[in-house]
Amino acid sequence: MAVSPHHRHQSSLEGVISFSSQPPLGAERARANAKFHRIVDHFKEAADGQKKGPYNRPLLVRLTYEYARSQESKDIFLRAFFQAMDVQIDGKNDIDFDTDERLGSALTQFANHLVDHFFLPLLASSNKTPQLSPAPNSAFMQVQGGGVPDFVGTPEQVTALRQDCLIRDRHRCVISRRFDVKELEDREKISGDQVTDDDGKPFEASHIFSRLEVAHILPHALTSTEKGSELSASKKAALDILNMFDSGVIHLIEGSDIDRPRNAITLDHTLHYQFGRFKIFFEPVAGQQHTYQIRSFLSARVTPGLPVQRTLFLTENRNIDPPSPRFLAIHCAIAHILHLSAAGDYIEKILEDMEWKDTRADGGTELGRLVGLRLSGWLDRAVAI
Repeated sequence: MAVSPHHRHQSSLEGVISFSSQPPLGAERARANAKFHRIVDHFKEAADGQKKGPYNRPLLVRLTYEYARSQESKDIFLRAFFQAMDVQIDGKNDIDFDTDERLGSALTQFANHLVDHFFLPLLASSNKTPQLSPAPNSAFMQVQGGGVPDFVGTPEQVTALRQDCLIRDRHRCVISRRFDVKELEDREKISGDQVTDDDGKPFEASHIFSRLEVAHILPHALTSTEKGSELSASKKAALDILNMFDSGVIHLIEGSDIDRPRNAITLDHTLHYQFGRFKIFFEPVAGQQHTYQIRSFLSARVTPGLPVQRTLFLTENRNIDPPSPRFLAIHCAIAHILHLSAAGDYIEKILEDMEWKDTRADGGTELGRLVGLRLSGWLDRAVAI
């Protein structure tokens, strides 16, 4: 697995690593796994001791590998990692941390690549829900044998998505169980004081109502484009990494499939905000279908009522898909990677700089990254639905 020698001198991995379709690692897997952990753990110990950097890069790399959802995904990740590190998978004793200074730099570049091309745009766009009407590479580009397909964006179908999710979720937030206040108002116009919920039960006097929103589990922006155009290089890069994270999942969100009910849940505004920040996550309860322990990385004051166990609503005839357990598992994994590595806090600081249009003289604002997000279509105009 040869890599061009000039790779080690470049500041970015973009355009350096190229994969053709390859079989699973097989007999190489055990050596690759051991060598991967040897490299990452060495630099993680140094990072833990020095407390340098905005986030723990070695830990982010290790967690991304560990949360990969299949052996095929892990094999793809290992191939990309060793190609980025310019280290042979099958080499026996070819690592000398005392003399090979490039390894630390290569690991930093690899972690930065994951942040710049996946975690940053995902977090930047996860609270973005498209308007109700249509609005006007990387180290992993060919990991899956030529890269992901050239998805072409389709008009948003968010009006139907909101309607389907509200019907499926019985006009209630799936976490707080609060009923949609707009739906309540509409029913009162018809039924007056005899208004009932979707199960025909009257509301208790103490019930709190909220304006509910549809929250995408995997961001709509992943496959959205301006009308008639193809995905930006940045979005193709993010899909490459997502597909490496969970091999084959991109085919479930191609084009308008990103806006299907299986990729959305109904939440009130505050919970939507925290879910989009990957601060709230769903963990499946063993042996109970569509049942989750919903937890938060935030304090009980910020997310009162959590943790809580919920069984998601289903339509009687199952004509509207339930939220995908696979998508919720990906969301949960990303939440843990961002939290445990501190990359989430680092990314949020970048996004805060953008929100406040802060151009401090100390150079703290990541202007290049922010401009790149806008040009690549991650920060298109959006409103909640």
